Amino acid sequence: MTQQDIISIGTFKTITTAITNSNDLPEMVEYLCNLLTDALDLKGCAIFLLNDDQTELQLLASTGLSAEYILKGPVHPKKSLGSTIQGEAIVISDPGHDKRMQYPQQARNEGIETILEIPIGCLGRIIGSFRLYQSVKWEISEQDLDSLYVLGELIGMALSYMELDNSLQAIQNITENVKFIKGQF
Repeated sequence: MTQQDIISIGTFKTITTAITNSNDLPEMVEYLCNLLTDALDLKGCAIFLLNDDQTELQLLASTGLSAEYILKGPVHPKKSLGSTIQGEAIVISDPGHDKRMQYPQQARNEGIETILEIPIGCLGRIIGSFRLYQSVKWEISEQDLDSLYVLGELIGMALSYMELDNSLQAIQNITENVKFIKGQF
């Protein structure tokens, strides 16, 4: 694919609406993967969160990728593309032969020609990343790259909001249970 803008304002609006109107994490990330894959005519998409000690990227959702590729092994952020945990996007134009790849042979077997990884951030820290997989060479435009950075921040805010909302729900449930036990229902 040649370098051209492919993320229209309509596409960005649809993606943003999908993120902001969901309160179910698995549903949101699955829908987002499907939406990005379709809207950008990709081979696939995956969304990852960093674990607590930032040693592994944990897969939240993916689409368009084989089970063999998804189950290839743990994804270590420092061994796999690397710079994303520093807040930088990474474009790998030949993942089957790139030294930054943790699993180059699996990328070759999957028919992946380009990987674009975008950090997911919130409140100044990187909490994960999303990867866009293309089966052809892809030169992404600066405008699309900027749009994807913004999308990474929106995803980060949505994930943080969902975590906060889940915590508040848990506190509310505990409070209601304590009132019930004390007979104050």
